[in-house]
Amino acid sequence: MAEHPTPREPVLRPGRAADPASEGPAAPVSEQAGVRPAPGSTAGSVTEAGVARAVTDDVRDGAPQGGSEGEAGGESTDQAGPSTAAIEQALAESRQRKLRLQLRQCDRVLLMDFTVLAMEGWPDNYALAAARRRRDLWVLSALIAASLFLSGLTSVVPAWLAGGAFGAFVIILLMGVPVIRRVYSRQPSYLDIVLTRQRLLSDARKHVAHLEGKEGLVWQCAGMAEFNPALRHPRFSDLVALSERRALARNLTRREHVRRYLIFMLEAEKAYGRLQSAFFEGNQRAIDEGWQEVAATPEPRT
Repeated sequence: MAEHPTPREPVLRPGRAADPASEGPAAPVSEQAGVRPAPGSTAGSVTEAGVARAVTDDVRDGAPQGGSEGEAGGESTDQAGPSTAAIEQALAESRQRKLRLQLRQCDRVLLMDFTVLAMEGWPDNYALAAARRRRDLWVLSALIAASLFLSGLTSVVPAWLAGGAFGAFVIILLMGVPVIRRVYSRQPSYLDIVLTRQRLLSDARKHVAHLEGKEGLVWQCAGMAEFNPALRHPRFSDLVALSERRALARNLTRREHVRRYLIFMLEAEKAYGRLQSAFFEGNQRAIDEGWQEVAATPEPRT
Protein backbone atom coordinates (compact mmCIF):
# COMPACT_ATOMS: atom_id res chain seq x y z
CA MET A 1 0.00 0.00 0.00
CA ALA A 2 1.16 3.36 -0.85
CA GLU A 3 1.53 5.72 1.96
CA HIS A 4 -0.46 8.96 1.89
CA PRO A 5 1.81 11.97 2.09
CA THR A 6 1.31 13.99 5.22
CA PRO A 7 0.08 17.55 4.59
CA ARG A 8 2.66 20.23 4.93
CA GLU A 9 2.01 22.74 7.59
CA PRO A 10 2.17 26.44 6.53
CA VAL A 11 5.40 27.96 7.36
CA LEU A 12 4.88 31.03 9.54
CA ARG A 13 7.86 33.05 10.36
CA PRO A 14 7.90 35.61 13.06
CA GLY A 15 7.35 39.13 11.73
CA ARG A 16 5.91 38.05 8.36
CA ALA A 17 2.41 39.03 7.36
CA ALA A 18 -0.17 36.33 6.94
CA ASP A 19 -1.70 38.08 3.86
CA PRO A 20 -1.08 36.56 0.47
CA ALA A 21 1.99 37.72 -1.31
CA SER A 22 -0.03 38.96 -4.32
CA GLU A 23 -1.68 41.74 -2.27
CA GLY A 24 0.69 44.47 -1.34
CA PRO A 25 0.23 47.07 1.38
CA ALA A 26 -2.03 50.03 0.49
CA ALA A 27 -0.24 53.18 -0.48
CA PRO A 28 -0.54 55.98 2.02
CA VAL A 29 -2.66 59.00 1.27
CA SER A 30 0.38 61.20 0.88
CA GLU A 31 1.71 59.04 -1.94
CA GLN A 32 -1.70 59.05 -3.66
CA ALA A 33 -1.71 62.83 -3.51
CA GLY A 34 1.72 62.94 -5.06
CA VAL A 35 3.68 63.63 -1.86
CA ARG A 36 6.66 61.39 -1.27
CA PRO A 37 7.50 60.88 2.40
CA ALA A 38 10.88 61.87 3.57
CA PRO A 39 13.17 59.07 4.70
CA GLY A 40 12.96 58.33 8.38
CA SER A 41 9.49 59.99 8.84
CA THR A 42 6.40 58.17 9.95
CA ALA A 43 3.20 57.73 7.94
CA GLY A 44 1.21 60.19 10.13
CA SER A 45 3.71 63.02 9.68
CA VAL A 46 3.83 62.44 5.90
CA THR A 47 0.04 62.60 5.70
CA GLU A 48 -0.19 65.87 7.67
CA ALA A 49 2.51 67.47 5.52
CA GLY A 50 0.66 66.52 2.32
CA VAL A 51 -2.64 67.92 3.57
CA ALA A 52 -0.97 71.17 4.66
CA ARG A 53 0.70 71.58 1.27
CA ALA A 54 -2.60 70.93 -0.52
CA VAL A 55 -4.34 73.56 1.60
CA THR A 56 -1.55 76.05 0.85
CA ASP A 57 -1.91 75.43 -2.88
CA ASP A 58 -5.65 75.96 -2.63
CA VAL A 59 -5.15 79.22 -0.79
CA ARG A 60 -2.65 80.39 -3.43
CA ASP A 61 -5.07 79.45 -6.18
CA GLY A 62 -7.92 81.29 -4.46
CA ALA A 63 -5.98 84.50 -3.78
CA PRO A 64 -6.19 85.91 -7.33
CA GLN A 65 -9.93 85.24 -7.39
CA GLY A 66 -10.44 87.38 -4.29
CA GLY A 67 -8.32 90.13 -5.84
CA SER A 68 -10.38 90.06 -9.02
CA GLU A 69 -13.55 90.37 -6.96
CA GLY A 70 -12.10 93.43 -5.22
CA GLU A 71 -11.14 94.95 -8.53
CA ALA A 72 -14.62 94.25 -9.91
CA GLY A 73 -16.16 95.92 -6.87
CA GLY A 74 -13.94 98.94 -7.40
CA GLU A 75 -14.87 99.11 -11.06
CA SER A 76 -18.59 98.88 -10.21
CA THR A 77 -18.17 101.70 -7.72
CA ASP A 78 -16.39 103.77 -10.33
CA GLN A 79 -19.16 103.05 -12.81
CA ALA A 80 -21.87 103.94 -10.27
CA GLY A 81 -20.19 107.28 -9.59
CA PRO A 82 -20.20 108.58 -13.20
CA SER A 83 -23.69 107.25 -13.78
CA THR A 84 -25.02 109.21 -10.79
CA ALA A 85 -23.24 112.34 -11.98
CA ALA A 86 -24.68 111.85 -15.47
CA ILE A 87 -28.19 111.50 -14.05
CA GLU A 88 -27.78 114.68 -12.02
CA GLN A 89 -26.50 116.53 -15.06
CA ALA A 90 -29.42 115.30 -17.17
CA LEU A 91 -31.93 116.37 -14.51
CA ALA A 92 -30.27 119.77 -14.18
CA GLU A 93 -30.27 120.23 -17.95
CA SER A 94 -33.95 119.30 -18.16
CA ARG A 95 -34.89 121.69 -15.38
CA GLN A 96 -32.85 124.53 -16.88
CA ARG A 97 -34.52 123.93 -20.23
CA LYS A 98 -37.94 124.09 -18.59
CA LEU A 99 -37.10 127.30 -16.71
CA ARG A 100 -35.67 128.87 -19.86
CA LEU A 101 -38.88 128.07 -21.74
CA GLN A 102 -41.01 129.62 -19.01
CA LEU A 103 -38.84 132.72 -19.03
CA ARG A 104 -39.37 133.13 -22.76
CA GLN A 105 -43.12 132.49 -22.56
CA CYS A 106 -43.80 134.87 -19.67
CA ASP A 107 -41.33 137.67 -20.35
CA ARG A 108 -44.20 139.94 -21.47
CA VAL A 109 -45.11 140.27 -17.81
CA LEU A 110 -42.36 142.86 -17.58
CA LEU A 111 -44.22 145.03 -20.15
CA MET A 112 -47.20 145.51 -17.84
CA ASP A 113 -48.20 149.15 -17.31
CA PHE A 114 -49.61 149.44 -13.81
CA THR A 115 -51.09 152.89 -14.42
CA VAL A 116 -53.13 151.77 -17.41
CA LEU A 117 -54.45 148.61 -15.77
CA ALA A 118 -55.14 150.36 -12.46
CA MET A 119 -57.18 152.94 -14.43
CA GLU A 120 -56.09 155.87 -12.30
CA GLY A 121 -58.53 158.74 -12.52
CA TRP A 122 -61.53 156.44 -12.65
CA PRO A 123 -64.56 158.51 -11.49
CA ASP A 124 -66.10 157.01 -8.41
CA ASN A 125 -69.79 156.27 -7.95
CA TYR A 126 -70.37 159.37 -5.81
CA ALA A 127 -69.17 161.68 -8.58
CA LEU A 128 -71.33 159.80 -11.05
CA ALA A 129 -74.40 160.08 -8.84
CA ALA A 130 -73.83 163.81 -8.28
CA ALA A 131 -73.44 164.40 -12.01
CA ARG A 132 -76.62 162.46 -12.66
CA ARG A 133 -78.50 164.57 -10.14
CA ARG A 134 -77.29 167.80 -11.77
CA ARG A 135 -78.30 166.48 -15.17
CA ASP A 136 -81.77 165.61 -13.92
CA LEU A 137 -82.21 169.12 -12.45
CA TRP A 138 -81.08 170.67 -15.73
CA VAL A 139 -83.54 168.61 -17.74
CA LEU A 140 -86.35 169.31 -15.28
CA SER A 141 -85.80 173.08 -15.31
CA ALA A 142 -85.64 173.07 -19.11
CA LEU A 143 -88.95 171.18 -19.30
CA ILE A 144 -90.63 173.58 -16.88
CA ALA A 145 -89.51 176.62 -18.86
CA ALA A 146 -90.63 175.01 -22.12
CA SER A 147 -94.02 174.16 -20.61
CA LEU A 148 -94.62 177.76 -19.48
CA PHE A 149 -93.64 179.05 -22.88
CA LEU A 150 -96.04 176.70 -24.64
CA SER A 151 -98.77 177.57 -22.16
CA GLY A 152 -98.31 181.22 -23.03
CA LEU A 153 -98.92 180.45 -26.68
CA THR A 154 -102.33 179.05 -25.81
CA SER A 155 -103.14 182.07 -23.53
CA VAL A 156 -103.23 179.83 -20.48
CA VAL A 157 -100.57 181.99 -18.78
CA PRO A 158 -99.85 185.66 -19.30
CA ALA A 159 -97.67 186.65 -22.19
CA TRP A 160 -94.95 188.19 -20.00
CA LEU A 161 -94.68 184.92 -18.09
CA ALA A 162 -94.47 182.98 -21.31
CA GLY A 163 -91.78 185.35 -22.59
CA GLY A 164 -89.78 185.01 -19.38
CA ALA A 165 -90.12 181.25 -19.55
CA PHE A 166 -88.81 181.31 -23.10
CA GLY A 167 -85.77 183.35 -22.06
CA ALA A 168 -85.11 181.01 -19.16
CA PHE A 169 -85.42 178.04 -21.48
CA VAL A 170 -82.79 179.47 -23.83
CA ILE A 171 -80.42 180.21 -20.93
CA ILE A 172 -80.88 176.73 -19.51
CA LEU A 173 -80.10 175.19 -22.88
CA LEU A 174 -76.95 177.29 -23.21
CA MET A 175 -75.84 176.19 -19.74
CA GLY A 176 -75.87 172.64 -21.02
CA VAL A 177 -73.36 173.40 -23.76
CA PRO A 178 -69.91 172.10 -22.63
CA VAL A 179 -68.01 175.24 -23.69
CA ILE A 180 -70.28 177.57 -21.74
CA ARG A 181 -70.69 175.22 -18.82
CA ARG A 182 -66.91 175.13 -18.21
CA VAL A 183 -66.99 178.91 -17.74
CA TYR A 184 -69.07 178.83 -14.57
CA SER A 185 -68.47 175.25 -13.29
CA ARG A 186 -65.44 172.99 -12.89
CA GLN A 187 -67.48 169.94 -12.09
CA PRO A 188 -67.68 167.33 -14.85
CA SER A 189 -71.00 166.55 -16.36
CA TYR A 190 -72.62 163.15 -16.39
CA LEU A 191 -71.64 162.68 -20.02
CA ASP A 192 -68.02 163.58 -19.27
CA ILE A 193 -67.84 161.00 -16.49
CA VAL A 194 -69.36 158.29 -18.67
CA LEU A 195 -66.95 159.07 -21.50
CA THR A 196 -64.00 159.08 -19.09
CA ARG A 197 -64.92 155.65 -17.80
CA GLN A 198 -65.30 154.28 -21.30
CA ARG A 199 -61.96 155.72 -22.35
CA LEU A 200 -60.10 154.25 -19.37
CA LEU A 201 -61.71 150.86 -19.88
CA SER A 202 -60.89 150.93 -23.59
CA ASP A 203 -57.25 151.77 -22.89
CA ALA A 204 -57.01 148.95 -20.37
CA ARG A 205 -58.49 146.45 -22.81
CA LYS A 206 -56.06 147.54 -25.52
CA HIS A 207 -53.17 147.06 -23.12
CA VAL A 208 -54.45 143.61 -22.13
CA ALA A 209 -54.70 142.65 -25.80
CA HIS A 210 -51.12 143.83 -26.30
CA LEU A 211 -49.90 141.75 -23.35
CA GLU A 212 -51.84 138.66 -24.32
CA GLY A 213 -50.63 138.65 -27.90
CA LYS A 214 -51.48 135.69 -30.12
CA GLU A 215 -50.43 132.98 -27.65
CA GLY A 216 -52.19 134.16 -24.49
CA LEU A 217 -50.14 135.32 -21.53
CA VAL A 218 -52.28 134.45 -18.51
CA TRP A 219 -52.58 130.74 -19.16
CA GLN A 220 -48.84 130.51 -19.83
CA CYS A 221 -48.05 132.38 -16.62
CA ALA A 222 -50.27 129.94 -14.75
CA GLY A 223 -47.43 127.43 -15.21
CA MET A 224 -45.33 129.49 -12.79
CA ALA A 225 -47.55 128.42 -9.89
CA GLU A 226 -44.55 126.44 -8.62
CA PHE A 227 -42.95 129.73 -7.64
CA ASN A 228 -46.14 131.47 -6.49
CA PRO A 229 -49.07 129.29 -5.35
CA ALA A 230 -51.40 132.31 -5.47
CA LEU A 231 -51.66 131.79 -9.23
CA ARG A 232 -53.69 128.63 -8.54
CA HIS A 233 -56.45 130.59 -6.76
CA PRO A 234 -59.93 129.69 -8.08
CA ARG A 235 -60.81 133.33 -8.76
CA PHE A 236 -58.27 133.32 -11.60
CA SER A 237 -59.68 130.21 -13.29
CA ASP A 238 -61.96 132.25 -15.59
CA LEU A 239 -59.07 134.43 -16.71
CA VAL A 240 -56.92 131.37 -17.47
CA ALA A 241 -59.72 129.71 -19.45
CA LEU A 242 -60.43 132.85 -21.51
CA SER A 243 -56.73 133.42 -22.13
CA GLU A 244 -56.31 129.87 -23.37
CA ARG A 245 -59.15 130.49 -25.86
CA ARG A 246 -57.55 133.82 -26.91
CA ALA A 247 -60.76 135.66 -25.88
CA LEU A 248 -59.69 137.45 -22.72
CA ALA A 249 -59.39 141.07 -23.89
CA ARG A 250 -62.85 141.34 -25.40
CA ASN A 251 -64.49 139.82 -22.31
CA LEU A 252 -63.12 142.43 -19.91
CA THR A 253 -66.21 144.61 -19.93
CA ARG A 254 -66.18 145.87 -16.35
CA ARG A 255 -63.68 147.50 -14.06
CA GLU A 256 -63.79 144.53 -11.68
CA HIS A 257 -62.56 142.25 -14.46
CA VAL A 258 -59.60 144.51 -15.21
CA ARG A 259 -58.71 144.77 -11.53
CA ARG A 260 -58.71 140.98 -11.23
CA TYR A 261 -56.45 140.79 -14.26
CA LEU A 262 -54.14 143.36 -12.65
CA ILE A 263 -53.94 141.32 -9.43
CA PHE A 264 -53.06 138.21 -11.42
CA MET A 265 -50.34 140.07 -13.30
CA LEU A 266 -48.84 141.37 -10.05
CA GLU A 267 -48.70 137.81 -8.68
CA ALA A 268 -47.24 136.61 -11.98
CA GLU A 269 -44.59 139.32 -11.77
CA LYS A 270 -43.56 138.03 -8.34
CA ALA A 271 -43.40 134.47 -9.69
CA TYR A 272 -41.34 135.64 -12.66
CA GLY A 273 -38.77 137.22 -10.35
CA ARG A 274 -38.46 133.99 -8.37
CA LEU A 275 -38.23 132.05 -11.64
CA GLN A 276 -35.32 134.21 -12.74
CA SER A 277 -33.56 133.65 -9.41
CA ALA A 278 -34.01 129.87 -9.71
CA PHE A 279 -32.67 129.91 -13.28
CA PHE A 280 -29.59 131.93 -12.32
CA GLU A 281 -28.91 129.66 -9.34
CA GLY A 282 -29.12 126.58 -11.55
CA ASN A 283 -26.84 128.25 -14.09
CA GLN A 284 -24.28 129.09 -11.42
CA ARG A 285 -24.37 125.53 -10.10
CA ALA A 286 -23.82 124.19 -13.62
CA ILE A 287 -20.79 126.46 -13.96
CA ASP A 288 -19.41 125.25 -10.63
CA GLU A 289 -19.94 121.60 -11.58
CA GLY A 290 -18.39 122.09 -15.01
CA TRP A 291 -21.58 121.24 -16.95
CA GLN A 292 -21.02 123.37 -20.02
CA GLU A 293 -24.14 122.15 -21.82
CA VAL A 294 -26.35 123.03 -18.87
CA ALA A 295 -24.70 126.41 -18.33
CA ALA A 296 -25.05 127.45 -21.96
CA THR A 297 -26.38 130.95 -22.49
CA PRO A 298 -29.91 130.92 -24.02
CA GLU A 299 -30.20 132.13 -27.58
CA PRO A 300 -31.57 135.66 -28.02
CA ARG A 301 -35.12 135.99 -29.21
CA THR A 302 -35.66 136.93 -32.82
